[in-house]
Amino acid sequence: TESYKDYTRKSIRKEYSSLDDFLTKWNSAKRKAAIIEELEEYGIELPKLAEEVGKDYGDFDLICHVAFDQPPLTRQERANNVKKRNYFTKYGEQAQAVLKALLEKYEDEGITTIENRKVLKMRPFDSLGTPVEIINGIFGGKAKYESALHELEQELFAQDQA
Repeated sequence: TESYKDYTRKSIRKEYSSLDDFLTKWNSAKRKAAIIEELEEYGIELPKLAEEVGKDYGDFDLICHVAFDQPPLTRQERANNVKKRNYFTKYGEQAQAVLKALLEKYEDEGITTIENRKVLKMRPFDSLGTPVEIINGIFGGKAKYESALHELEQELFAQDQA
């Protein structure tokens, strides 16, 4: 019988023939959760894979490491790389607070948590306002909030970090 890791590698490579194919899909996806759900349909459970590879790695690094032999970074390492690049400075103070809190949520819980707007009802966001106040008042609307979140994700998964 093949290991779960080998099964995962084969299944992901059936869907994405190369790392570039996967990166293109990952970076263009509005919701990373859609890719994760797609993999689940193939029987790939990333939490189960994390048990084998390491619980500190995010879904992106688990996939890239197992399927394409890329050196993985922990969620904390990815978050620290974003902080070092100081990309937050282009936003106002309140928006920076929201984005930094999203980065911390990613570090603790992963990408699917920050993609879900329900995260804005959790701590520490509840101290910054309601989800509507955060999206409309701080970011100036849903499109601008989603754009800022997408940019944060681009920063997290930039390939020049290794």
